[in-house]
Amino acid sequence: MEEKKKGFFSRLVDGLAKTRDNIVSGMDSIFSGFSAIDEDFYEELEETLIIGDLGIKTTMLIMEDLRKRVKEQHIKEPGECRQLLIDSIKDQMNLGENAYEFENRTSVVLVIGVNGVGKTTSVGKLAGQLKDDGKRVILAAADTFRAAAIEQLTEWANRAGVELIAQQEGSDPAAVIYDAVAAAKSRKADVLICDTAGRLHNKKNLMEELKKINRIIDKEYPGAYRETLVVLDGTTGQNALSQARQFMEVADITGIILTKLDGTAKGGIAVAIQSELGIPVKYVGVGEKIDDLQKFDSQDFVNALFQVREG
Repeated sequence: MEEKKKGFFSRLVDGLAKTRDNIVSGMDSIFSGFSAIDEDFYEELEETLIIGDLGIKTTMLIMEDLRKRVKEQHIKEPGECRQLLIDSIKDQMNLGENAYEFENRTSVVLVIGVNGVGKTTSVGKLAGQLKDDGKRVILAAADTFRAAAIEQLTEWANRAGVELIAQQEGSDPAAVIYDAVAAAKSRKADVLICDTAGRLHNKKNLMEELKKINRIIDKEYPGAYRETLVVLDGTTGQNALSQARQFMEVADITGIILTKLDGTAKGGIAVAIQSELGIPVKYVGVGEKIDDLQKFDSQDFVNALFQVREG
């Protein structure tokens, strides 16, 4: 397990290369280029963080905290601020224990997200990992709206070696969930993962659809632990943040899966999401392979971003 984690940390370091170029190299030139900690120094840092997709609100919180630490610790050298800044970013992302309670209970996981963010792929990868951990997993193909979604999920179910409950394209998603819940109960599944449609441009329909799905799960599977994960594309930066906000209006989001962090300079969005929304990023994706989706660790993320190796 430790070996696996180390391997993922290396991939995370590699995956965050563009974000590092975007944020960290700019910061490092500020730390080395200034001879004193003054307003200009703070302003340059602030600008670098905002450009790096941490967002204005999160940047202000980090800068406020940095100023406080500099004052309390009587720091005089700009270079000494680097570690303080790293600590401050970690604090912004720390929401206590990231809960993965659903893994240890009989649970239903709803996965939502707009088309193209890597939602169905994330469902498949998560199913594969849970199966490898000895869990009995069933997938529900409740994204009946998108033509290729059922086909894609069938492929992932085969690859992960898990069962799939599906109907035809265009059928009622709630009916698929009803069948899937019945199957999960009769086959004593540990985790039922539901791939749902996410059509934000038509929020009212999405809201009604999710309400209907939730009503069925509440009625048919009252004892199941509930988890609702929204999948966001890391390459979209601040747009991912606004998507998350919109999904929060229509569903009780318990966690975020942030995909495609390996191809973006906007990885700083992971900091903004945790800090501004108060919803934990639970998984990050840095590639196509099944183990390229991993549990998110804010310490590891910031260490990988700044290439800090601990221990």
